[in-house]
Amino acid sequence: MRALRGAAALAVAVLLAGCGAGAGAPVWTGVPSAGTASAAPGGPSAGGPTPSGSATATGAGTPSPGATSATWKTYTDPAKKVRFELPADWIVQSTGPAAGAAPGSLHIEVKKGDGTFVAALQTGLPVPTSAPCDPAQAKPYSVLNSVPVTVPFADGPAVITPRFVFRVIQGYKYFGSFGLTALATSAQDGKACRLVNIVPGPAGIGGYSFADTVEVVPPSPQAQVAPLSSFDTLAQASAYVRDSGDFADAQRMIMSLAFTQS
Repeated sequence: MRALRGAAALAVAVLLAGCGAGAGAPVWTGVPSAGTASAAPGGPSAGGPTPSGSATATGAGTPSPGATSATWKTYTDPAKKVRFELPADWIVQSTGPAAGAAPGSLHIEVKKGDGTFVAALQTGLPVPTSAPCDPAQAKPYSVLNSVPVTVPFADGPAVITPRFVFRVIQGYKYFGSFGLTALATSAQDGKACRLVNIVPGPAGIGGYSFADTVEVVPPSPQAQVAPLSSFDTLAQASAYVRDSGDFADAQRMIMSLAFTQS
Protein backbone atom coordinates (compact mmCIF):
# COMPACT_ATOMS: atom_id res chain seq x y z
CA MET A 1 0.00 0.00 0.00
CA ARG A 2 2.83 2.43 0.87
CA ALA A 3 4.45 1.89 -2.55
CA LEU A 4 1.08 2.44 -4.27
CA ARG A 5 0.50 5.68 -2.34
CA GLY A 6 4.02 6.87 -3.25
CA ALA A 7 3.47 6.08 -6.92
CA ALA A 8 0.13 7.87 -6.90
CA ALA A 9 1.64 10.94 -5.25
CA LEU A 10 4.38 11.05 -7.86
CA ALA A 11 1.86 10.74 -10.68
CA VAL A 12 -0.06 13.73 -9.31
CA ALA A 13 3.18 15.74 -8.92
CA VAL A 14 4.22 15.00 -12.50
CA LEU A 15 0.76 15.94 -13.80
CA LEU A 16 0.77 19.25 -11.93
CA ALA A 17 4.29 20.02 -13.13
CA GLY A 18 3.23 19.38 -16.72
CA CYS A 19 0.36 21.85 -16.31
CA GLY A 20 2.24 24.65 -14.60
CA ALA A 21 5.93 24.38 -15.56
CA GLY A 22 7.08 27.17 -17.80
CA ALA A 23 10.30 28.94 -18.66
CA GLY A 24 10.52 30.30 -15.12
CA ALA A 25 9.54 27.20 -13.21
CA PRO A 26 11.40 24.03 -12.30
CA VAL A 27 10.66 20.91 -14.30
CA TRP A 28 9.81 17.61 -12.59
CA THR A 29 9.75 14.21 -14.27
CA GLY A 30 9.36 10.71 -12.91
CA VAL A 31 12.39 8.43 -12.65
CA PRO A 32 12.25 4.62 -12.68
CA SER A 33 13.00 3.15 -9.28
CA ALA A 34 16.38 1.58 -8.60
CA GLY A 35 17.29 -0.64 -5.67
CA THR A 36 20.73 0.90 -5.30
CA ALA A 37 22.52 3.96 -6.58
CA SER A 38 23.82 3.86 -10.12
CA ALA A 39 27.34 5.11 -10.66
CA ALA A 40 30.37 5.22 -12.83
CA PRO A 41 32.58 2.14 -12.61
CA GLY A 42 34.13 1.82 -9.18
CA GLY A 43 37.77 2.19 -8.41
CA PRO A 44 40.14 2.21 -5.49
CA SER A 45 39.68 4.66 -2.66
CA ALA A 46 41.20 8.07 -3.25
CA GLY A 47 41.59 11.32 -1.43
CA GLY A 48 42.97 10.06 1.86
CA PRO A 49 44.05 7.21 4.07
CA THR A 50 42.02 4.07 4.57
CA PRO A 51 40.15 3.73 7.86
CA SER A 52 41.90 2.13 10.77
CA GLY A 53 40.82 0.24 13.85
CA SER A 54 37.57 -1.67 13.79
CA ALA A 55 36.10 0.30 10.88
CA THR A 56 36.56 -0.87 7.32
CA ALA A 57 36.26 0.92 3.99
CA THR A 58 33.06 -0.95 3.20
CA GLY A 59 31.69 0.39 -0.07
CA ALA A 60 34.87 2.25 -1.01
CA GLY A 61 34.81 2.46 -4.80
CA THR A 62 31.16 1.37 -5.01
CA PRO A 63 27.79 2.97 -4.26
CA SER A 64 26.32 2.38 -0.83
CA PRO A 65 24.41 -0.92 -0.65
CA GLY A 66 21.78 0.70 1.58
CA ALA A 67 18.25 0.56 0.14
CA THR A 68 17.18 3.73 -1.66
CA SER A 69 13.68 5.22 -1.70
CA ALA A 70 11.09 3.44 -3.82
CA THR A 71 9.98 6.40 -5.95
CA TRP A 72 12.15 9.08 -7.54
CA LYS A 73 11.77 12.24 -9.61
CA THR A 74 14.12 14.46 -11.60
CA TYR A 75 14.61 18.14 -10.80
CA THR A 76 15.60 20.60 -13.53
CA ASP A 77 16.18 24.22 -12.50
CA PRO A 78 14.13 26.97 -14.20
CA ALA A 79 17.09 28.07 -16.34
CA LYS A 80 17.70 24.43 -17.32
CA LYS A 81 21.35 24.55 -16.28
CA VAL A 82 21.35 21.42 -14.09
CA ARG A 83 19.32 18.35 -13.34
CA PHE A 84 19.47 15.60 -10.76
CA GLU A 85 17.35 12.82 -9.31
CA LEU A 86 15.91 12.81 -5.81
CA PRO A 87 13.32 10.85 -3.82
CA ALA A 88 9.76 11.80 -4.74
CA ASP A 89 8.93 13.20 -1.29
CA TRP A 90 12.05 15.39 -0.98
CA ILE A 91 11.85 19.18 -1.38
CA VAL A 92 13.99 21.56 -3.47
CA GLN A 93 14.34 25.22 -2.53
CA SER A 94 16.29 27.79 -4.56
CA THR A 95 17.94 30.67 -2.68
CA GLY A 96 20.30 33.52 -3.52
CA PRO A 97 23.93 32.75 -4.39
CA ALA A 98 26.28 32.09 -1.50
CA ALA A 99 28.55 34.88 -0.26
CA GLY A 100 31.48 35.23 -2.65
CA ALA A 101 29.78 33.31 -5.46
CA ALA A 102 29.63 34.73 -8.99
CA PRO A 103 26.48 36.66 -9.94
CA GLY A 104 23.74 34.45 -11.33
CA SER A 105 25.13 31.34 -9.65
CA LEU A 106 22.87 28.58 -8.40
CA HIS A 107 22.20 27.83 -4.74
CA ILE A 108 19.73 24.97 -4.43
CA GLU A 109 18.94 23.31 -1.10
CA VAL A 110 17.49 19.80 -0.90
CA LYS A 111 15.50 18.73 2.15
CA LYS A 112 13.60 15.65 3.21
CA GLY A 113 9.82 15.78 3.31
CA ASP A 114 9.90 16.78 6.98
CA GLY A 115 12.17 19.75 6.25
CA THR A 116 15.45 18.13 7.35
CA PHE A 117 18.35 19.54 5.33
CA VAL A 118 20.17 16.97 3.15
CA ALA A 119 22.54 18.80 0.79
CA ALA A 120 23.05 21.97 -1.23
CA LEU A 121 24.10 22.44 -4.85
CA GLN A 122 26.09 25.65 -5.32
CA THR A 123 27.87 26.95 -8.41
CA GLY A 124 30.14 29.89 -9.12
CA LEU A 125 32.15 29.31 -5.94
CA PRO A 126 35.75 30.48 -5.61
CA VAL A 127 38.09 27.49 -5.66
CA PRO A 128 40.20 27.46 -2.49
CA THR A 129 43.95 27.23 -2.74
CA SER A 130 45.91 24.67 -0.79
CA ALA A 131 46.57 26.31 2.57
CA PRO A 132 49.35 25.22 4.94
CA CYS A 133 48.16 23.00 7.76
CA ASP A 134 49.63 23.55 11.20
CA PRO A 135 50.60 20.05 12.42
CA ALA A 136 49.41 21.01 15.88
CA GLN A 137 45.91 21.67 14.48
CA ALA A 138 45.72 18.66 12.14
CA LYS A 139 43.30 15.87 12.98
CA PRO A 140 43.14 12.24 11.79
CA TYR A 141 40.73 11.67 8.94
CA SER A 142 39.48 8.67 6.96
CA VAL A 143 37.77 8.10 3.62
CA LEU A 144 34.96 5.58 4.10
CA ASN A 145 33.45 5.84 0.61
CA SER A 146 34.93 7.12 -2.65
CA VAL A 147 33.30 6.63 -6.07
CA PRO A 148 34.31 8.22 -9.41
CA VAL A 149 31.68 10.55 -10.87
CA THR A 150 31.34 11.83 -14.43
CA VAL A 151 30.96 15.60 -14.04
CA PRO A 152 32.74 18.50 -15.74
CA PHE A 153 35.91 19.82 -14.13
CA ALA A 154 38.87 22.02 -14.91
CA ASP A 155 42.28 20.44 -14.40
CA GLY A 156 44.95 22.18 -12.41
CA PRO A 157 47.28 21.90 -9.42
CA ALA A 158 45.97 19.59 -6.69
CA VAL A 159 42.98 18.59 -8.88
CA ILE A 160 41.98 14.92 -8.92
CA THR A 161 39.32 13.01 -10.87
CA PRO A 162 35.93 14.07 -9.43
CA ARG A 163 34.53 11.68 -6.87
CA PHE A 164 31.64 11.30 -4.48
CA VAL A 165 33.17 10.80 -1.05
CA PHE A 166 32.18 10.24 2.54
CA ARG A 167 34.98 11.33 4.83
CA VAL A 168 35.33 11.41 8.59
CA ILE A 169 37.55 13.77 10.55
CA GLN A 170 38.25 13.27 14.23
CA GLY A 171 37.48 15.93 16.82
CA TYR A 172 35.83 15.32 20.18
CA LYS A 173 33.82 12.83 18.10
CA TYR A 174 34.08 11.51 14.54
CA PHE A 175 32.42 13.94 12.15
CA GLY A 176 31.35 12.74 8.72
CA SER A 177 30.58 14.68 5.54
CA PHE A 178 29.55 13.60 2.04
CA GLY A 179 29.59 15.24 -1.37
CA LEU A 180 31.52 15.80 -4.58
CA THR A 181 35.18 16.74 -4.53
CA ALA A 182 38.00 17.06 -7.02
CA LEU A 183 40.58 18.70 -4.78
CA ALA A 184 43.30 16.63 -3.17
CA THR A 185 43.35 16.91 0.60
CA SER A 186 46.40 18.61 2.03
CA ALA A 187 47.38 15.96 4.56
CA GLN A 188 50.38 14.50 6.31
CA ASP A 189 50.56 11.24 8.27
CA GLY A 190 46.82 10.70 7.79
CA LYS A 191 45.93 14.07 9.32
CA ALA A 192 44.39 17.21 7.86
CA CYS A 193 43.12 20.60 8.99
CA ARG A 194 40.11 20.72 6.68
CA LEU A 195 38.23 18.71 4.06
CA VAL A 196 36.82 20.53 1.02
CA ASN A 197 33.77 19.40 -0.97
CA ILE A 198 34.34 21.46 -4.15
CA VAL A 199 34.91 20.61 -7.81
CA PRO A 200 36.78 23.22 -9.90
CA GLY A 201 34.43 23.63 -12.84
CA PRO A 202 35.01 24.96 -16.37
CA ALA A 203 34.22 28.51 -17.45
CA GLY A 204 30.53 29.25 -17.09
CA ILE A 205 30.16 26.97 -14.05
CA GLY A 206 33.04 27.89 -11.76
CA GLY A 207 33.74 26.01 -8.60
CA TYR A 208 30.73 23.99 -7.52
CA SER A 209 29.66 21.92 -4.55
CA PHE A 210 26.93 19.33 -4.16
CA ALA A 211 27.37 18.25 -0.56
CA ASP A 212 26.07 18.54 2.98
CA THR A 213 28.66 21.29 3.57
CA VAL A 214 31.32 22.98 1.44
CA GLU A 215 34.14 22.72 3.97
CA VAL A 216 34.67 20.54 7.03
CA VAL A 217 36.75 21.38 10.08
CA PRO A 218 36.36 19.58 13.41
CA PRO A 219 33.79 21.60 15.37
CA SER A 220 34.35 22.58 18.97
CA PRO A 221 32.07 21.08 21.65
CA GLN A 222 30.17 24.41 21.77
CA ALA A 223 29.68 24.70 18.00
CA GLN A 224 26.63 23.58 16.02
CA VAL A 225 27.36 20.19 14.49
CA ALA A 226 24.61 20.00 11.86
CA PRO A 227 24.62 19.24 8.98
CA LEU A 228 27.63 17.02 9.76
CA SER A 229 26.95 13.49 10.99
CA SER A 230 28.64 12.60 14.26
CA PHE A 231 29.71 9.19 15.51
CA ASP A 232 31.33 7.81 18.64
CA THR A 233 33.55 5.42 16.66
CA LEU A 234 34.78 4.82 13.13
CA ALA A 235 32.89 1.53 13.19
CA GLN A 236 29.63 3.45 13.64
CA ALA A 237 30.51 5.72 10.74
CA SER A 238 31.33 2.74 8.53
CA ALA A 239 28.01 1.09 9.44
CA TYR A 240 26.19 4.31 8.46
CA VAL A 241 27.79 4.23 5.01
CA ARG A 242 27.03 0.53 4.65
CA ASP A 243 23.45 0.38 5.93
CA SER A 244 21.78 3.80 5.93
CA GLY A 245 18.99 4.36 3.43
CA ASP A 246 19.31 8.12 3.95
CA PHE A 247 22.96 7.97 2.95
CA ALA A 248 22.18 5.78 -0.08
CA ASP A 249 19.50 8.28 -1.16
CA ALA A 250 21.88 11.23 -0.81
CA GLN A 251 24.62 9.39 -2.68
CA ARG A 252 22.38 8.44 -5.58
CA MET A 253 21.02 11.99 -5.78
CA ILE A 254 24.43 13.69 -5.80
CA MET A 255 25.95 11.21 -8.24
CA SER A 256 23.09 11.84 -10.68
CA LEU A 257 24.04 15.51 -11.12
CA ALA A 258 24.29 16.60 -14.76
CA PHE A 259 25.04 20.04 -16.21
CA THR A 260 22.89 20.73 -19.25
CA GLN A 261 24.62 24.02 -20.06
CA SER A 262 28.30 24.96 -19.84
